Amino acid sequence: MLDRLYRIFTSLRLTVGLLTCVFILVFWGTLAQVHLGLYRAQHEFFRSWFIYWRPGDVGVRLPIFPGGYLLGVLLLVNLFAAHWRYYRPGGRKVGVALIHLGVVLLLVGQLLTDLLATESLIHLREGETKNYSEASRRYELAIVDQSAADTDTVVAISGRRLLRGGDITHPALPFMVRVREFYANSSLVERELPGHIAVPATNGMGVGLWWRELPHVTETDQRDMPSGVIELVTETGSVGTYLVSAFFARPQSVVYQGCRYELALRPERYYKPFSIQLLEFRHDRYPGTDIPKNFSSRVRLRRPDTGEDREVLIYMNNPLRYDGEAFYQASYDKDDRGTVLQVVRNPSWLTPYVACLIVGVGLVVQFLMHLMDFLRKRRVS
Repeated sequence: MLDRLYRIFTSLRLTVGLLTCVFILVFWGTLAQVHLGLYRAQHEFFRSWFIYWRPGDVGVRLPIFPGGYLLGVLLLVNLFAAHWRYYRPGGRKVGVALIHLGVVLLLVGQLLTDLLATESLIHLREGETKNYSEASRRYELAIVDQSAADTDTVVAISGRRLLRGGDITHPALPFMVRVREFYANSSLVERELPGHIAVPATNGMGVGLWWRELPHVTETDQRDMPSGVIELVTETGSVGTYLVSAFFARPQSVVYQGCRYELALRPERYYKPFSIQLLEFRHDRYPGTDIPKNFSSRVRLRRPDTGEDREVLIYMNNPLRYDGEAFYQASYDKDDRGTVLQVVRNPSWLTPYVACLIVGVGLVVQFLMHLMDFLRKRRVS
């Protein structure tokens, strides 16, 4: 039985079959972006183990085709097994070994990118300065202690932790946060509508509102709007029950023992050791038309710990690369007075380049070996 499995995983037929499935997956997933959008198509086709079919509204998902993760793992197993079976040590196999190593590194690099890479956004108005970027689809509950005169103490609780519910404590907080209900996506209205229930809040802006849970949104141009009901609990009793929601444009105030706290459910933040100020945004058009020619942001980068202070021009296909991150010109405000920069941190960004270099060297070595053999035989004859 084991010998049969070994022969299956080392089979060239399996390699051809897996590569065929990869081609089908890429073609199918590319077409699916038209209806599903880029974000959802990536997760359902390429960042999944299986592609599922949902017959009707019965709520059942049936796996009908392997996803990108499964195909990548099977290709790695097939490559290692075949190399172990057929490879014989010797100088004449160096090229083949390098080609296989490059392909393995390429597959592993893509997996590391999916696991380690982070993308966030910085929205700046002209003259505004920020030292953080924000996630586009992840949220956190920020509890800000404003009792100190010169500094604010911020405790951030991730949305993933809020989804688990229960009690949350932190040494910087004089109370415990009890998550009574949390919806990853929600609808919030000011009057009773079908399917909505009254928000069980006793304090703050949630009193008198109605809400309901909504399905997870995966379209590119939409995002989840989470909401939750939390209770602040101390040893002497409850401070109050509050609704925290992404729909609220401003934080809520809580006063406890003479100290003022703010509650805000906001996009997850990534703080930087430097700040970026938008000096000028330009939206250039072709003369005599409304056709965009170029988008550019002139920013000022300041880093107090190193004394760095310089201006940088960010425009299309010319990002700012700094401190392991790349800042791309992504969007802008309709009045042309604000910009949106996409911030990408990918620790394994060099892996595909190294992999392609190794594969290229392996191909050259293998070609030269065959060329030398051909020339040697031709000289003998």
